Amino acid sequence: MASLNKVLIIGNLTRDPELRYTPSGTAVANLRMATNRRFKDKTGEMKQEVCYLTVVAWDKQAEVCNQYLRKGSPLFVEGRLQSRSWDGPDGKKRNVIEIRAERVQFLGTAGAQGGSGAQGAPGRSEGASQEPAAPLDEKPEGTSLGSGGDDVSWGQDMTEDVN
Repeated sequence: MASLNKVLIIGNLTRDPELRYTPSGTAVANLRMATNRRFKDKTGEMKQEVCYLTVVAWDKQAEVCNQYLRKGSPLFVEGRLQSRSWDGPDGKKRNVIEIRAERVQFLGTAGAQGGSGAQGAPGRSEGASQEPAAPLDEKPEGTSLGSGGDDVSWGQDMTEDVN
C-alpha cells in the first residue's frame, strides 16, 4: 500500500513562538501560522481563505526559531502531519493534527518583503541535538533549519509533560 505524509507550507506567524522544555530537557516550540488561499468564486469575484495551523519544532531547531522568529515572520516549513490526543481537564478526549517540522526556512523579517532572516537570523542552521543550545555561527543565506536526520521519536516525547 502506497503512503506519503509530506507537507510544504509558506505562511506567516500569527504570534511569537512558544518555547517549552520537556522534563528531559528537549526543547519544543509551537509556531502558530496562517496561510492564505486566493481564488475566484463562481461569480468571478476574488475571495481569500485563511488557514490557521500549528507547526511543532523540536531540539535546536525549536530554540533557533524562538530566537529569531516573531509574530508576522514569513517562513517556509517542510514537514509531516502528526496527530495526537489527550484527556482534557474536563475529562473529554481531545485530538489535534499538527505539522511536525523537518525543515524551517526563514523568508525575511516580520512586516518586510524578502530579506535574509528575522532580526539578522542566519538563513539556516543544520542539525538538531538534545544538548543545550550553543551560540550559532553565521551560515550562508538560503540554507535551512533541518532535523539533520537526528529525528526525535514522537511517541517517546508524547509521554513527557511539555508545560
